[in-house]
Amino acid sequence: MTIATAWGVTGSEQRRSYPCDDLVPAPARRLFRGVDVAAPPDVVFRWVCQFRVAPYSYDWIDNGGRRSPRVPVPWTWDLEVGQTFSRIFTLASFAPGEHLTVRMNAAGTRVFGDVAVTYAVLPAGPARTRLVAVLRSPEPTTRLGAVGAWLLAWGDLVMMRKQLLTFARLSAAEHDAQPSV
Repeated sequence: MTIATAWGVTGSEQRRSYPCDDLVPAPARRLFRGVDVAAPPDVVFRWVCQFRVAPYSYDWIDNGGRRSPRVPVPWTWDLEVGQTFSRIFTLASFAPGEHLTVRMNAAGTRVFGDVAVTYAVLPAGPARTRLVAVLRSPEPTTRLGAVGAWLLAWGDLVMMRKQLLTFARLSAAEHDAQPSV
């Protein structure tokens, strides 16, 4: 494993099964990304749902220069399988407060191949969460495919690292702003 295949995750997080594992048949590769979030899972999950409207990574690259929303967009929390997420993904499955799993749509598949991603929201203590993203794609069968897989791993590391850190920061800020009971 390299930093491009596993960043910020534990061994036990890598050994778990995730809903994306059921969408892309073996042999397949998995890329892992994870962050600690200073907010409870319900807050983190709501921010992950915002992926419906924007990618939350480097907006000048993957959002046409438009800034991803920095305030909650409540309609993004009304989930139904089949909804579009950030133009190139389709919602494949979800469990409120636990995970959201998307799969590349036809437009995305032409560029990146068959890719499924699970965003797992894992409780990690009082008002703490682990946000783990797992990207699953077929094992390459050609030299060109291997180059593409290498590029996907490194490109995804850069983009998804920024996305997860943004979700973590926005979740923590929302949680900190809530009045204590």
